[in-house]
This record gives sequence, structure tokens and C-alpha cells, in this order.
Amino acid sequence: QVQLVESGGGLVQVGGSLRLSCAASASTRSINVMAWYRQAPGKQRELVASTNSGWTNYADSVKGRFAISRDNAKNSVYLQMNSLKPEDTAVYYCYARDWGRSQYWGQGTQVTVSS
Repeated sequence: QVQLVESGGGLVQVGGSLRLSCAASASTRSINVMAWYRQAPGKQRELVASTNSGWTNYADSVKGRFAISRDNAKNSVYLQMNSLKPEDTAVYYCYARDWGRSQYWGQGTQVTVSS
């Protein structure tokens, strides 16, 4: 069982930046894929960015503005978000899938971009 705890959300103005962090309770070496999802009010949860040891993948809406990174030494994954827009407002969830394909979710952190 892996527990994921997000931090770093908050209120930011349009064009600002935030860095989300997700700390895993187990070694991230036991985890294959780590990702960030988000869910805005009234919308479905969507993939924002994902990574394993060899690749990264981004939603078209965040390409060039967001960057996902992973630090296995700290059992953590990060999401650097730049040039934030009002449509980035959502609850952001950390996700992990281990090598046995079990899936884990964090509790979510709110990001609000004000205009």
C-alpha cells in the first residue's frame, strides 16, 4: 500500500507560478508511473502530466507551461506550473501505479487562479 500526500496548492494570480509536491510513503523505486491529474468543478478528472523513469507526457493544454519531475531519493514527484491561467483552476491529484499495476491516489490539493 502506498500513501500519497500532496502539498503546494493555493491561490495565485493569472500568469503566476506554483509548485506542487507529492510525497509517497513507499520507495518510488517500487512505483512505475507517477502522474498528476486535475478535476475542475462540474468536469471529469483529466490527466495533466505523467512520468516513469524514461518518459514524460503532458496534456496539450499544459505543454510548455507545466513540468513534471521525479526524485526517487526523496520518494517524491513534483509539478511546476508556470504561466497559470484561470482554466487551470482545479483540485490536483497525485497518482501512482506500481509494477503490479495497483493504483494509488492522493487526497488532492486546490489550485485557484484568479483573474
